[in-house]
Amino acid sequence: MSSRALPSPSPGCATPELGFREKHRHTRFRPAWQRVARRDGRPGARAAWWGGPEDTEPLPINWLDVAEGEEDAGAVLLRTAPWRPGELALDLPAGRRADPARRAAAETRDAGARLAGYQPLVERFLYRWTPGDGLPARPGRLRFGPEPDDTAFLGLLRRVHPVTLDTHARRATDEGGAEQAAREELAVLRGMPSPRAWWQVARTRAGDPVGGHVPARDSTGSCVGSIGVLPEHRGHGYAYDLLAACTHFLTGLGAVAAATDRGNLPMAAHCAGAGCPVVRERLNYWAARTG
Repeated sequence: MSSRALPSPSPGCATPELGFREKHRHTRFRPAWQRVARRDGRPGARAAWWGGPEDTEPLPINWLDVAEGEEDAGAVLLRTAPWRPGELALDLPAGRRADPARRAAAETRDAGARLAGYQPLVERFLYRWTPGDGLPARPGRLRFGPEPDDTAFLGLLRRVHPVTLDTHARRATDEGGAEQAAREELAVLRGMPSPRAWWQVARTRAGDPVGGHVPARDSTGSCVGSIGVLPEHRGHGYAYDLLAACTHFLTGLGAVAAATDRGNLPMAAHCAGAGCPVVRERLNYWAARTG
């Protein structure tokens, strides 16, 4: 078996049922961060590592194609790569479990990732709101305003993370406490190409802070960057208010992407209530951190 870089991740070994090509239609992969494993001249697995324009090393693996019966090729491809990012993400069609072909294709990639040392972290719903879905109603209970101070926003995140249902934030909290989780999320938000002035804090009519939301842009378009409710205000459905406000903020920019963990039932219910359809699902894997 041989491996080498390809000028494009267009998958000769892809399973069309998973829709990778459509999913990554607007994703820009660097040619040097793409690899293919061949067996007897035929592609057995392909992978692409993604990074931002300023990144010197790739961040996640977010394209993994593995042909049927070539799970070991996928594992070798990942294990022998010169990069070992901590996370691998597979975006898959919604409802794949009900379709035998889609389910089998996803299981093949899952097996390749596990053989390469990546362990399942969380499954997530990916949403895409468009103007045709209609704007979500705004309850009007909260007042929103910008928060230009990173220290203040960091303090908000620090208080949100100990009670969050988000698996990534909980993992960071388990590893390094609320401070590490808050700083990691702040770094992600600061790395987005959208204006810092978009970040907002929500307050009650009496002026008490309830939480915050971050309308944002990523490499593919507008998205809900973050939504967080402070512990003392949980249980009142305020996450819906924040989601509705974020969607309204971004509505002039077209479609709005959002995501939440499959197990985060309250947030999934809020997304459904806001009219955000699930368009894909994501499997996140992680490798044990070192150093």
